[in-house]
Amino acid sequence: MKTELLIITALESELKRTALPHGVEIVYSGIGKINATLTALKAIQELQPTRILNFGTAGKVNPQVHGLLEIAKVIQRDMQTEPLAPRGHTPFCPLPYEYFSLSGEHICGTGDSFVTAHDPWLHEQKVDVVDMELFAIATVAHQLGVPWQSFKYITDDANENSGNEWQEKVNHGEMLFLEKLADVLKS
Repeated sequence: MKTELLIITALESELKRTALPHGVEIVYSGIGKINATLTALKAIQELQPTRILNFGTAGKVNPQVHGLLEIAKVIQRDMQTEPLAPRGHTPFCPLPYEYFSLSGEHICGTGDSFVTAHDPWLHEQKVDVVDMELFAIATVAHQLGVPWQSFKYITDDANENSGNEWQEKVNHGEMLFLEKLADVLKS
C-alpha cells in the first residue's frame, strides 16, 4: 500500500486518528528513539510515503517560543561519548549528527529522557525545544530518502514541573496541528 503523506506521532493522546481527514495515514510510535526508529522503518517500508509529517509534544528550552512550532533541524541531545566524539555526535558513525526538514525555523533536541532541569549545552546549540522521537524519525527518513517535516506543540518548560505540565497539556496541540495539516494538504 502506498500513501502520499504519513504522520508519525508518539501517542494517540497527542493526536487522535479519528480527528484526521479521510485518507491520511498515521502510525503511533510510542515514546523514545528505539520505538520511533522501529515504527518509522516499518511504516516507510509498508506505506512507501512520499513525505513524512511528525507531530508531537515538546518541552521548551527557549523561553521566547510557545504554541505550535515547525522544526527546521533536529540534533541528538543525549549522545554523550566525550572524549570519543563531541556531545550530540555518535562516535565511529558516518551518519549525520543533525538533520534538516523541508521547512521550519526552530531546533529540536531529541533524547531518551524527560528534560527537567536547565542544560547549558542545549542553549549553546540554540535548541528551542526537546522531545524524545524526532531524531530517530529523521534518521530513518534520511536513510530511506523520504523528506520530512515536524511540528511540535509546547506542553512544558523543561523543568521540575514538566511531567505534570505534559500530562495536563498532552492533547492541547491537536487542533493547531490539524489546521497546519489542512495547509499542508492544500500545497
